[in-house]
Amino acid sequence: MSRIGKKPVDLPSGVEASVSGQTISVKGPKGTRQFTATDDVTLSVADNAVTVEPRGKSKRARQQWGMSRTQIANLVQGVTNGFKKELEIQGVGYRAQVQGNVLKLSLGYSHDVNYDIPEGITITAAKPTEVTVEGIDQQRVGQVAAEIRAWRAPEPYKGKGIRYKDEYIFRKEGKKK
Repeated sequence: MSRIGKKPVDLPSGVEASVSGQTISVKGPKGTRQFTATDDVTLSVADNAVTVEPRGKSKRARQQWGMSRTQIANLVQGVTNGFKKELEIQGVGYRAQVQGNVLKLSLGYSHDVNYDIPEGITITAAKPTEVTVEGIDQQRVGQVAAEIRAWRAPEPYKGKGIRYKDEYIFRKEGKKK
């Protein structure tokens, strides 16, 4: 039995959900998102809550049960609050700024890195060393943050690079004479 799958996903006020076949569409103040579940689960909306039930006792049905419930909960959170990833830039001369629809990063290369901001994602740089990635799709927010971080991942000797706000970098001691 899936402990996660048993819990219904409550819909806060201002959020509507509709099921057509295996596709659930969730509409909220920040936008509309949808998810298509596999044929191993049954989706239903009743009493301002979405419930997911497995269609059998197979291992795959039980796996899809918990995963589908979590995906629907992420849709509801995305259209109500949205998702946010915060990045910190550390290093002498490393900075970021947003110009229109482009994030300009100075990361010690011979040229600035221009990152085109995808549609549905909002990137802000309140300070030159802080970048915030926001959106209603958790996967896309995480992917964009990972792509930005990949330009200069933090290195263990001086700690220079782009890191997530809460990320801990294990520091190494330098070479001895």
